[in-house]
Amino acid sequence: MGCGMGKSELRLKKCEKDSISVPAISAALLIQRWYRQHVARLEMRRRCTWNIFQSIEYAGEQDQIKLYNFFGFLMEHFTPASSERNLISHIFRKDEICRDTEWERYFCYKSIEVTKTYSGPHLTFPMTFCGVSKLMEALKHKQQLHARYVLQLLGETWRLLRTFPNISQVIACHTKQITICGDLHGHLEDLLLIFYKNGLPSSDKPYVFNGDFVDRGKSSLEILLILFGFLLVYPNDVHLNRGNHEDHIVNLRYGFTKEVLGKYRVHGKKILKLLQMIFSWLPLATVIDNKVLIVHGGISDTTDLDKIARVDRHKYVSALRPPKMNGHGCPVEDRRRVCSLTYHSSAPAHRHDLPRHSLQNTPVYSKSDFPVDDELNRKCRLAGFDQPCCELKKSDSYLESKMTETDVNEWKQIVAVLWSDPMPQNGCIPNEVRGGGCYWGPDVTEEVLRRNNLQLLIRSHECKQDGYEFCHNRRVITIFSASNYYEVGSNRGAFIRMGPDLVPHFIQYQASTTCRELTLRQSVGWTERSALRALREQLFLHRSDLISAFQKFDPNNKGTISLTHWASSTERVLNLGLPWRVLRPQLVSSTQHGMMDYQQWIKELSITEPKLEISDNSILDTMYKNHSNLETIFRIIDTDHSGLISLKEFHQTWELLSSHLKTEISAKAIEDLAQSIDFNKDGNIDINEFLEAFRLVDISAHT
Repeated sequence: MGCGMGKSELRLKKCEKDSISVPAISAALLIQRWYRQHVARLEMRRRCTWNIFQSIEYAGEQDQIKLYNFFGFLMEHFTPASSERNLISHIFRKDEICRDTEWERYFCYKSIEVTKTYSGPHLTFPMTFCGVSKLMEALKHKQQLHARYVLQLLGETWRLLRTFPNISQVIACHTKQITICGDLHGHLEDLLLIFYKNGLPSSDKPYVFNGDFVDRGKSSLEILLILFGFLLVYPNDVHLNRGNHEDHIVNLRYGFTKEVLGKYRVHGKKILKLLQMIFSWLPLATVIDNKVLIVHGGISDTTDLDKIARVDRHKYVSALRPPKMNGHGCPVEDRRRVCSLTYHSSAPAHRHDLPRHSLQNTPVYSKSDFPVDDELNRKCRLAGFDQPCCELKKSDSYLESKMTETDVNEWKQIVAVLWSDPMPQNGCIPNEVRGGGCYWGPDVTEEVLRRNNLQLLIRSHECKQDGYEFCHNRRVITIFSASNYYEVGSNRGAFIRMGPDLVPHFIQYQASTTCRELTLRQSVGWTERSALRALREQLFLHRSDLISAFQKFDPNNKGTISLTHWASSTERVLNLGLPWRVLRPQLVSSTQHGMMDYQQWIKELSITEPKLEISDNSILDTMYKNHSNLETIFRIIDTDHSGLISLKEFHQTWELLSSHLKTEISAKAIEDLAQSIDFNKDGNIDINEFLEAFRLVDISAHT
C-alpha cells in the first residue's frame, strides 16, 4: 500500500553508506589536519615577521630619544658660547609663547604671489565643503597646493585650534554614527579609501582622527591639508587628537621635515615652523558621551583627566622634554632640562626580557668650555660615576626639585597619553621598548575607567595586523588605519563606526590592489621576505660587533661556533628580542653538526656597499650603524634648510656623533670621507646625495 522500501532494503542501503563513509571521513580528517597545520605554520611565520618589523621600528624610536637626550645633555653642560652647543641650540628654543602679533607678521602669506603659471587648486576663505572637496581631488591627482594657500590654511587652523579645549567632547545621537580613525602616517591612499567607504566628514558624519597623521609615508602634508580643511568647515564635527609624531623633533628623523622641505624649497621653513605651533595646540583627548575615552597612546596609573584638561598644552612643542618654568610661569627660552621619558614606579616590573633600555635623565652641574669628549667624561667623573655619561641611570629627584610639582606632573600626564602601550600583566612599568611612556596593565585600565566613570578606552599608536585589536577584557581597543604599514600585505587598516549604543563596529580594508589579489601564502611570503631583508641589513650593519662577539666563543680561532652561541651573541649585539633559533633556517644557510662558519655567514648576508677611498674603514661601520642618527644631526645643523652643509659643519656633525657614541674617529678619516663625497669640490655636501651614497643594497632582492 505504499511506495516505501522494505526493512531489508533499508539495511542494505545503510551498509553501503557506511562502507563508503569510513574512507571518505578519514580522508576529510586527513585533509583537515593538514590544512590546520598549514595555516598554523603560516600564522607562525606571520607572527615572526611581525616581531621583526616591530622590533626594528621600536629600536629606531629609542635611538631617536637617546640622541635627543644627548643633545639635552650638551645644552645643560656646555657654555652658551660653545660651538657644539650653538649647533643644536635652535631646536631647544621656545620663543613663540606670548608673541602672537610677531608670529602673525612672520607667517603673513600676502606677500607671496600666485603666478599665472600656477595650475594647482585655488582656495578661498572662509573654507567651504566644495573648496575642501576640490582640494582633496587635486591632491589625489598629485597636484601641489601653492605655498601662499598652504600658509593661509595653516594660519586659519592655528587660530581655530587655540580656541579648543584639551579634551574634546562629542555627543552621539540616534541620527548619526561617529567614525574613529587611527594612525595614518602619510598614507593618503588610506585616508581617501576611508572617505570612499564611509563618506566625507560633515555635520551628519562626525570623525575623530587619533593622531600620527605624519611621518613614514610620502603624503603627510597632503593629509594635514585635507584634515585641516575639513576642520575649518566643520569645527564641531571633525576632531583631531595629537599623536607622538606630531612633534618637530620626531619629524627630523622619520621623514616629515624632509618631505616638507622637498615640496616647498622656498617657504618650507615657515611652513614647518607654523606646523610646529599647530601640533602643540592639537587637543590631547576626545570623550564620547562621557563614556568612551580616545587618546593616541594610552594611560598610566597616575592618569588624571582633570589635570589633562587644565594643562597648557601649547607649552609642549615637543613632548620629548618638559618646559623649564621661570617665576612668572612662562617657559625659559635658553636652557632646558633633560628628563627620562619613561614612567617611574616603585612597583616591581612584571614585564621581562624587554629588548631595549629606558632613557634616564642627566643631572645638572657646572658649565665648562672643554672639547666634547673631555667635557662629557669630566662631568661624569665629577659626578662620581664610572659609567659613560649616556648610559647613566639616575633618578629624576634632583631635576624635579628644580621644577614645580605641577610642571612635572603635567609633563608626565602628556607623555603617558602620547607614548604608552598596554600589556597583558597587571601593573604599570616603564616602556623600555620605545623609551617613552609606560606599559599599563588591565588593573590600571579598570581603575582609570572606574575613577572617571568610563566604559571604554580607544587608542592607536601600535600597528595591528588586522587593523584593530581588543585587550584588557575588551575594555581597550587599538585602532590603526594605515594599511601596508611595514610592507605591502603586512597589515590591514581599519576604522570604527560607533552609534548611540557606543558599540564599536570595525571596517577593515587594504589600500593596495596588489595585496588584495594575493593568497594568504603569497601575502605571508611577500612580507616575510621584506622583513628578512630588513633584518639582514641590521645584521650587516653590526657585522664588526657580531664577529667580535662570536670570537669570544671561538678561543681556538677555528672560525666556527655553535648555533646556540650564534643566537645568544646575535641577540646580545642587536638587542631586538627576536626568536633567533626560530629564525635560524632563514638566516643561516649551512651548518655542520650544529656548528656554523660565522665568517662565511657574514659574506652570505648578500648586502653590498659603496666603494669609497677611505683610509679608516671603521668610519664606514659607524656610518652604516648610525645612518638615521647622522641624518637627524645633519638636518639639525642645516639651519637654513638648504640641503647643504659645509665641510666644517660636516666635521662638527661627526664630532657630535662620536661623542654620542663614545667612539674615537680620527680627523683624517672624516676628512677622507668628506673629500670622497664632495663630488663637485665646491666645499659643500648635499645631504640627500650623501645619504644615497651610503644606501645599502640587498643583492638577493635583485637576483
